[in-house]
Amino acid sequence: MSTQAAETAAIRRTVTVDCSVEHAFATFTERIHEWWPLGTHSIDRYETGTAAETVVFQGGAGGQVYERTKNGEELKWADVVAYEPPHRFVLAWNPSRDQNEPRTEIEVTFTAAGGKTRVDLEHRGWERLGDEAAESRQSYSEGWVSVLGDYAEKAGE
Repeated sequence: MSTQAAETAAIRRTVTVDCSVEHAFATFTERIHEWWPLGTHSIDRYETGTAAETVVFQGGAGGQVYERTKNGEELKWADVVAYEPPHRFVLAWNPSRDQNEPRTEIEVTFTAAGGKTRVDLEHRGWERLGDEAAESRQSYSEGWVSVLGDYAEKAGE
């Protein structure tokens, strides 16, 4: 694989959670505010050093994912491109104040696996970021490991 191909290859992460597909999906979407690590993964934290107050996942057509800061400002992370509960959703991802920046795409699927649920995350579209692709991809490649770990812990409750 060439260096450029490696810098833009999709990130794939999988966790298996000890719950039903329905519970796994609801935890990732409706209950995201209970597990997302805002102390380390938020726009407000990155810009000001202060964690956002909460994160909201509005499912369905035209839905969004956004953080709400302690002063009530809503900072968009993503638009919901596909929403098929309890099996799949796709996000056009750009957690930034500048919503004109290129977006990557995140697809998360939920599959029954012997009384548990396999959750597959694919984060793709890095080539859209141009010169920033390699650095951004590396950061997310590492970040998804801890984020999905927090999710898996909450989903298993």
